[in-house]
Amino acid sequence: MLLSDLKLMVNNEEKVALVIDRSDNVAVALSDMKEGDVCTVRIENRTEKITVKHNIDFGHKIALFPLKKDESVYKYGEEIGKLNTPVDRGEWIHSHNMYCERGMKDGG
Repeated sequence: MLLSDLKLMVNNEEKVALVIDRSDNVAVALSDMKEGDVCTVRIENRTEKITVKHNIDFGHKIALFPLKKDESVYKYGEEIGKLNTPVDRGEWIHSHNMYCERGMKDGG
């Protein structure tokens, strides 16, 4: 799938999300999504479908598979935080269920 194909999918109001790096465990929503929507997730050269479990705004994160409490969240191939609660595939990941240890170790 090419970037132009993704743009066409977004323009047609299909629910689409993108995995930025192969080590990511979240996808980024390329459109607003409502609970129950079926989202097409682009992962490298393939796509898969995920049912969205919550309303998710454009640019927010969707869990690709179940994740445990205190498990690291990876986006851009980097750890961006950890979960303060378990989440299921298709759930919204944001500041309400994630924390960041960066800066906490040195009191910053």
